[in-house]
Parts: sequence; structure tokens; C-alpha cells
Amino acid sequence: MSPLLYLAQRATALILALTVAVHLGTILYAVRGGLTAGEILARTQGNGAFLAFYAVFVLAAAIHAPIGLRSVLREWTGWRGRSLDMAMIALSALIAVLGLRAALAVFLA
Repeated sequence: MSPLLYLAQRATALILALTVAVHLGTILYAVRGGLTAGEILARTQGNGAFLAFYAVFVLAAAIHAPIGLRSVLREWTGWRGRSLDMAMIALSALIAVLGLRAALAVFLA
């Protein structure tokens, strides 16, 4: 793994650790507080902080996951070269687009 990919994966792991903890904590708070899905959606609609938080979460996942999968595929299958890199870039773009669409849909709902 190149030094740049190594650094990107470690940096996104730090971001993901924080965002996953906040996400799970928020879920526990909402469930224990008895909030319904409608009440949760009402709180997230138009909330710029919500959108920014989940945009960071999604982008970190979109960078982190394909780098790790690339390493696994190289080791387990021997797949190397430009085709592997392009497949992982496509996967990264797919994760980013779908995740950002989901966050935006909740923001605009």
C-alpha cells in the first residue's frame, strides 16, 4: 500500500470512529427518549448540522472502505493493476453518491 493510501485510510478511520460513536449515541438517546421516526425526521429536516455531519461520515466511509477492500482483494485474489484501482474508485464514487443522496433526502424530507 502506498504511503498516501495508508495515511488516507488511517485518517478516515479516526473520522469514522468519531462519527460512528456520535451516530450510535444519538440513536440510543432517541430510542431511550421515546422519539418516533416522525419526530426524528422532523428534527433532521432542514438541519444543516445534520447534513454536514452525515456528509463527513459518508465521505470518510467512501474513502476508507475501498482502500481496505483493495488490500483484501490484492491479497486474496491476486488482482492488481489499473483495473483494480478503477474498480475501487468506482466503488468509492458509488458509496459517496448513494450516501450523500440518502443524507440529502432526510435533510429535505
